[in-house]
Amino acid sequence: MFARVFGNYVVLPIFLTLLVPLVVSADGKPFAPESIDGVVIVTAEEAIELILDNPDMPIIDSRKKTEYVKGHIEGAVSLLDTEMTEQDIKAVAADKEAAILFYCNGVRCLRSSNAIVKVQGWGYSNLIWFRGGWKEWSEKRLPVVTQ
Repeated sequence: MFARVFGNYVVLPIFLTLLVPLVVSADGKPFAPESIDGVVIVTAEEAIELILDNPDMPIIDSRKKTEYVKGHIEGAVSLLDTEMTEQDIKAVAADKEAAILFYCNGVRCLRSSNAIVKVQGWGYSNLIWFRGGWKEWSEKRLPVVTQ
């Protein structure tokens, strides 16, 4: 038994009290960064404008394939951040200076920010991040495509 009872108090050894904050912290999902150097962040409305003004602009959905098939932005290509290779992104965007839009599940998802950092490392420079992602898109009841 780790705990000791003293009157109405239960006293835990120091190592157990240190674990409690870690469990609580690990329980919640982390927030995506507020910004990424050299990357433009857009809202859903700004993303729509960009998509309409640039119909050939690649849109990268960094979520899992199971999420993508349930619904995604029209024209988006499914490229999971952890599996995306330089060849994958070259197949979608050969021009490293052309605009590319990235999104994932929203501000509690790191997939699109991870994908952007990866692509920056491969020399791509005109990157746009729809940070609010799928959560913002679906909350605003914007058009979706399902597969």
